[in-house]
This record gives sequence, C-alpha cells and structure tokens, in this order.
Amino acid sequence: MNIEYFSHLMIMSGIFIILAVSLNLINGICGELSLGHAGFWAIGAYVGGSYGVFYALPLPNFLNLAISCGLGFVAASLAGLIIGVPCLRLRGDYLAIATLGFGEIIRIIIMNMDVVGGPRGLTGIPKWSNLPLIYFFVVITIIFMANLVRGTHGRAIISIREDEIAADCMGIYTFKYKTLAFVLGAGFAGIAGALYAHYQEFISPNSFSFMWSVIILIMVILGGLGSITGSIVGAVILTILPELLRFMGETISEWRMLIYSVLLIVLMLLRPSGIFGKKEFNVLALFSKKEAQ
Repeated sequence: MNIEYFSHLMIMSGIFIILAVSLNLINGICGELSLGHAGFWAIGAYVGGSYGVFYALPLPNFLNLAISCGLGFVAASLAGLIIGVPCLRLRGDYLAIATLGFGEIIRIIIMNMDVVGGPRGLTGIPKWSNLPLIYFFVVITIIFMANLVRGTHGRAIISIREDEIAADCMGIYTFKYKTLAFVLGAGFAGIAGALYAHYQEFISPNSFSFMWSVIILIMVILGGLGSITGSIVGAVILTILPELLRFMGETISEWRMLIYSVLLIVLMLLRPSGIFGKKEFNVLALFSKKEAQ
C-alpha cells in the first residue's frame, strides 16, 4: 500500500465521517429515519462543483474551497428545509419512504440538467480538496455536533427521540427541533459533497445512488445510533475494511465483498446496539480511570 493510496483512504474516510456524523444527527440523536442522505450529498457536490467550474474567484484554493463548502451547506440546508417541513409530519416507515423518494428525485433532476453535464457528469472541477483541509472540516463538524448535543437544543432533540409525546407535553416544540436537526444534517452532508467534488474533480448522478444512502446509514448503525464517536468509527471501518481485504491474498481478494458482508453481520449480531451504542469516547474519563487504578 503506497502513500498515495493510503492518503486516498484517509480522505474518503474523512468525507464519510462528515456524512455519517450528519446522518447520525437525524437518525440517531433525533430518532427520525431518513433514507435520502445521498440526495443532500449530491446537492452539495453539484453546487460546490458548479461554483468551481463556472464562478470560481481568483482566490487561494483554501478560500475558494471554504466558499464552495459554504454554498454546498446553504443549498443542502434549503433542500432539507423544503423536504423536511412536509415530510417530518410523517413518522416511521412513511418518513423513510418519503426521504428515499427525495434522494432519487434529486438524482433524476440532476441527470436531466444539461448545464451540469446531465448523465455524463460534471467535469473540470478544480482540485481544491486535500487531506489537511478535509480534516479541518471533519474537526469543525465533530466540534459543532458535540456542542449541539450538549446544549439546550441538543437536549431538546434527544428528548424527542426518547419520547416525542412526553417532550411535546413538556412544552418542547417538537416539529421545530426535528426540522432543525434535519436541516443541519442535510447542510453538513452538503459540505461533504463539496469536499468530495473538489477531490474527485468529476461527479455524475450515479455517484449518489440510493445505495450510498444505505451505506452511510450502515456506518451510523454499526457505530451506534446516537453516538458521534460511533459514527466516526463506523465510517472509518466501512471505508477501510473492503480495501484492506484486497491485500490479503488473491483468494481472499476475490471473495472480499462476501467476507466484508459476513463480518458486518457477525459484528451486528455480537453488538446489536452498535460498537459504541449511545456512548461517547471520553479522554478525561479514560485518564481518571488510570489514576484511580
């Protein structure tokens, strides 16, 4: 495994960390089932990529990337608001089906937009993303989500997950906080989209199929619904594990996707609540245990 390939895995892990942590806000912390996260990812990628291709300013790369990510965040957040206001009145399977349909609608709309290349995809996107810049946005995302969860808004969102009727009776405007979680989750998926577009330099509608929504959801479930730490670990495992199996001999490489699937099933049977459950990794608690020993 050469350094370039390792760097590629690290970059893709960073992008999927942002996607998993943002979906965890909706599915894990708020308790609403969304299956259209790839749609918000696509919006961020195409808006950020279009800025780079058609409207890029004569600025340093990191500033242009920041603008691109900002535009991706705003566009995906607006899409989240538009889809969230009607759909969040639904619950359970109905909400899942509605968001699934939204993700596919976005992909089909993009496929029919000649201005961004239609089914051929958008080419000529400047490569502004690199490992340090992507992990800068990863850190920003994690810090934002951690502070949100610990704050007043986060506690209100968690109370909706635990018991929406009780939260409503306690005076919490549940629809407002569900919409807030949905919009913020969509917005950070838009940031991941812009970073992805400026790393790959080419995007197409097929890059954001429904299967990616499922994979991101598996990352969240594997790590533990409601755990930011779990989402990070789940994203890293599901990004790196399939690639590691490539290097374990020719026989294993041929069966790598089957082995990958079996390992996931075994892990979920052993840890049905995910690797971390709803817990978070706490460095201070770790050191305090060592001192106590």
